[in-house]
Formats: sequence, C-alpha cells, structure tokens
Amino acid sequence: MKRTRKSRGLIPGTSGAPSWIVTFADLMTLLLTFFILLLSFSNLDAEKYRAIAYSMSKAFGVPWAPGSQIDPDLPPVIVVDPEGTSTSDGPLANQNLPPVPPALPPSLETSSEIMARAALAENDALATKLIGRLEQQLADDEVDIRFDDKGVVLTFTERASFESGSADLKQYMRPVLIKVVDELANCEGDIIVTGHTDDRPIDSARFRSNWDLSAARAVSVVHQLVLDGRLDASRVEAVGMAETRPLLDNDTEGNRTRNRRVEIVIENAKCNFQ
Repeated sequence: MKRTRKSRGLIPGTSGAPSWIVTFADLMTLLLTFFILLLSFSNLDAEKYRAIAYSMSKAFGVPWAPGSQIDPDLPPVIVVDPEGTSTSDGPLANQNLPPVPPALPPSLETSSEIMARAALAENDALATKLIGRLEQQLADDEVDIRFDDKGVVLTFTERASFESGSADLKQYMRPVLIKVVDELANCEGDIIVTGHTDDRPIDSARFRSNWDLSAARAVSVVHQLVLDGRLDASRVEAVGMAETRPLLDNDTEGNRTRNRRVEIVIENAKCNFQ
C-alpha cells in the first residue's frame, strides 16, 4: 500500500504556499487602500512644495526641471529677485504675470543707499553748473571744486581771495562769488563758509590769533554771498577753524600756502536748474 504525505497548512492546488498568506495579502491590500484614502483626503500645499523643491535644487546646484520633478498642473513658483522683478517656473512661465512686490519692506541699508545715490546726483548737477561758471578760476588753480553724496565743496586759495594777514576780500573775488550765488539761488540746502589758516602765529594789531583771522575771512565771504538778498541769510553759516584742519602738513611754504584757504560747503542741496 502506497503511503501519501500530506502537507499541513498549504493551499489546495498549490505547491508550497501556506494558507495564511491569503489573509496576510488581504490585510496588506486593505492597509494600502487605507493610506491611499488618507493621502487623497490630505491638503497638499502645492506652492509651498514647489518652493521647497526650487530652494533645494538651488542649494545643491541641481538644474531646476519642474516638468520632470513636479506635477505640471501645480501652480508656478514666483521668485522675486533683489531688483524687484519676478520670474516663474512651470507651465505658466510664458504668461505675462504682473510684477510681484517684495514680501518685506526694503532694509534700512537699502533705503540709505537709495538716498545716497539721489544726493550724489543732486551734488553732481550742482558741481557741474559751478564748474561751468568758474572755468577760468579752475584753470588758474584759484579754486577747486569737489563733491560726494555729503555735499559740494568749493575751495578758494588765499592768493585769489585775500591779501596776507587781511580779512578784506580782493575786488577780483567779488564777481566770482556773484557767479556762485547765481547757481546757489536755484538750490535749497545749507551753506557753510569756513576759513582756514596755517600754523604760524599771526602778528597783527587787528587779529588776536588765527582764530580771529579765519573767522573774519569766513564772515567776509558770507557778507558777499547774502549781499544782494538772493540767498536767505538763515541758510548761511560762517565758521573759523584757524589751523586745525590742514590739507597738508605745515612743514613747507608750499603746504602752508595750500592750507590758507576759504571753503564754501553746500549740504543737502536740492536744485531746480532751468
């Protein structure tokens, strides 16, 4: 009599699959269905997902390819650069999108840079006008004109403006200052006139020290600037600095000559040239 060996726990008609695998497979199918339902009920923030993907691709240096990584039906990511323009990725990239303002207000540093550029442009325009009116004096090295975003500075040499040890303006200087007033009358802003000397003590019965001399020279220039009333006197200030602000070391006669000067500084200029 031939004996047969029965397999315990096997599915009839199969060779080796245990009977419990049917229950296990059903359970896995139900779990998979459950998680699919959870995913379908969840709220996916598509824009945030694309923004994260875009940022990570930039950080790792991977070329951005939204068509191969993100569902093309998702809305595009709009990226605002520091200049305020916008770019977009995705199927809407070729459409004319309105410019998107920056999410945050400009920083204080950015605002100060904008103000500095505006001030520099104003001072450049004023300096250009003054250079055009004082070409001869510039050619003769009697005046120097420079500017930056802080203001415009006109520097007149002692040789052009005053006799040695005197605070009386030379006649030559008066029409030159009238030309300066012609341009400053079209501008708002503060005008500071500063007198400077070298470091040698003054020997004069009229002036007690270089402080007296430098202040008196500044006042003489101010008088000429406001003489015809076109400049509001409240805008103008006279300052004597004596030898405390030298351009060069007072170690040679040439340097001392350069240090003896009168400066007209125009700050916060806002001009209306025709």
